[in-house]
Amino acid sequence: MPEILHVSDLHFGPPFLRDRAAAVRRLAERGRPDVIVVSGDFTQRARPSQFEAAAAYLAEFEAPLVVTPGNHDVPMYRIHERFLSPYRLYRRYIDDRLDSVHSLPGMTIVSLNSTRSFTLSNGRLTRRQLEFAGEALEASPRGDLRVVVTHHHLAPPPDFARDHVMPGARRALRLFQSLDVHLILAGHMHRGYVGDSLDFFPGESREEGIVVVQCGTTTSARGRGRERLGNSLNYIAVDREEIHVTHYLWRDEGHGFWPHSEHRFATRPDVWLDGTDAPTVEEA
Repeated sequence: MPEILHVSDLHFGPPFLRDRAAAVRRLAERGRPDVIVVSGDFTQRARPSQFEAAAAYLAEFEAPLVVTPGNHDVPMYRIHERFLSPYRLYRRYIDDRLDSVHSLPGMTIVSLNSTRSFTLSNGRLTRRQLEFAGEALEASPRGDLRVVVTHHHLAPPPDFARDHVMPGARRALRLFQSLDVHLILAGHMHRGYVGDSLDFFPGESREEGIVVVQCGTTTSARGRGRERLGNSLNYIAVDREEIHVTHYLWRDEGHGFWPHSEHRFATRPDVWLDGTDAPTVEEA
């Protein structure tokens, strides 16, 4: 049963909270996930010291890591660097790849860089990136859990109508639906929410929906909206019958991350995770 620990928006720098970071490490040691996904914003201002601290922290985890840069990982005020070598420090300290494919037992994860050096906050996925994702997912083993990771959100948050999704979000979601993607993991909004893509962008069939999992800021004092000044992460477990998402919030009284809500979604009826066909009603 694949298990994923999803954290985001670490923001090493002035807003970073060390006790939250230590609690994430304890949770990872206790849960022993198959992979840890970090959906961007490792730093606050893309400074070498912040990247160095983030890299040292990531090295403490035993599980494989899937990462993607966030808009804060691109220099904001160092204009020359921002436009000529925006990912130099990210590539040096975090991962040399900006778009990547990760093949793990029972799952294929595609990580896509949604940041752009010419914008301060908003993101975008290019046609070439979508083609890259399509090629990777089409080549993945039959029955794998298929996951896409971005920093910017493809589905709008339920509490702030003014927070727009990436341009071309509907087009990207339609492509991911056609590729039988099960999960989309993202951050950026500094508040978590979980739902079905069809809750945000209705389609013709309920079987086409993708489970959308947003993570708030896990280790910084920059929570927003309903997680204002709060911190969160997600733990995802998948078996032959369901995708089980547990949303964790930081609690001062417990000095750690504690389960806040649980969300369960049936896995796709046409494919099981071991690669065999799911039984039809007649067969069952």
